[in-house]
Amino acid sequence: MTISESDRLHSQLSRFEDMFPGYRTEIVEGNIMMSPVKPYHQETIWEIRDALKPQLSRDWAFISDVVVPFDGDNEYCPDMAVIPKAEQAKNLSAYPPELIRLVMEVVSPSSVRHDYEVKDEAYARRGIPHYVIFDPYRGQCRVHWNPGPEGYRGRDTVPYGKTVTIDGELGRLVVDTTDFPIDPNARRS
Repeated sequence: MTISESDRLHSQLSRFEDMFPGYRTEIVEGNIMMSPVKPYHQETIWEIRDALKPQLSRDWAFISDVVVPFDGDNEYCPDMAVIPKAEQAKNLSAYPPELIRLVMEVVSPSSVRHDYEVKDEAYARRGIPHYVIFDPYRGQCRVHWNPGPEGYRGRDTVPYGKTVTIDGELGRLVVDTTDFPIDPNARRS
């Protein structure tokens, strides 16, 4: 199924807005994915935003859980992404992936494969310079850079409690993960 750019930006997910409170909804590989939202998920997002906001210039802004259509089978709602402030100021319900300079996902029990495998390749293919996964179930963060057609060619895994550094177009961004929540049943890698 081929869809036009404007059709993609008018998200398929808009039909589901507000229908399933307490669930995050995305389209991944043609399937509607619903993940229950737990407190550690949102708390991690807030920690990331609190750490990054003072480090970003006024030219950049965050979007969170806003639709980013990739193709007919994939509409992601990144937990957090950095796009130009002028674009964020348009207050749209969907943004093209080409605007994203940094994308961050917080792993949920049901999103492990999507966050670590599917989105790794999709974000890299679209040229998003940095993809960072925060995982409260493993107590770690994975930083991806150097996007290519098969995924990111560079990646580091940083255990929670350490500092994560992201160097690139946005400058040097530093996130201290010392106070990030870790699920009580976390499997440490």
